[in-house]
Amino acid sequence: MEKFFLLPFLFTMCWAVPQGEKSDHLFLNPEPKVCHATIDILSLYFTDVKRAFSIFSMATPTSTNDFLLFKKSNGDMELHVRNVGSVFTGLPGEQNMWMSLCGSWDSVTGLSQVWINGKPSARKLGYTAGSVLNGKPIIILGQEQDSYGGHFDKGQAFIGQLTDVHMWNYVLSPCEIQRFTSDLNFTPGNVLNWRSLEYTIDGHVVLENKQTPCQE
Repeated sequence: MEKFFLLPFLFTMCWAVPQGEKSDHLFLNPEPKVCHATIDILSLYFTDVKRAFSIFSMATPTSTNDFLLFKKSNGDMELHVRNVGSVFTGLPGEQNMWMSLCGSWDSVTGLSQVWINGKPSARKLGYTAGSVLNGKPIIILGQEQDSYGGHFDKGQAFIGQLTDVHMWNYVLSPCEIQRFTSDLNFTPGNVLNWRSLEYTIDGHVVLENKQTPCQE
């Protein structure tokens, strides 16, 4: 498996960018299943950045923040669905260690939630129940789209490592999320599958093989 470094973004796939330019990002090509009634995103990231940054940004022609995961400087996590955001507080947070992140939105109930290192946040009522995300998506890692596919802010760029990004068009069970966090077998994403990902690199992004820990 690989990782990207976005220096500003290090991906595993790993991607790295030493200074963090406004344009450095990774563009993902999802499977043609993105008329979503529901979305779940899982990823691993590693950073020492203390300011706010964007991890996952999906835009459509009618909504620049169709699905956005954004880490605030105070450690809170924002999850936006069709430009409507929910803020999740009191989450685990450390620097210079791998963090497992899940963002979930259920269109049936309208409820959204984030999980950090296998531990859930409170569930919050976000965008209207019964909504569907549609239109051709643009998915970008490491930058927030302020317009459809562009208008990035260098001050919101992710700097560090990112790997194992998966996306589903259904809500995962707590057991499945915890299996991902524990690096156990889990069902890969049916919209984005890190193991067979199509992507385009823009800017200074480094791709490298994922390193596995030494065994005693």
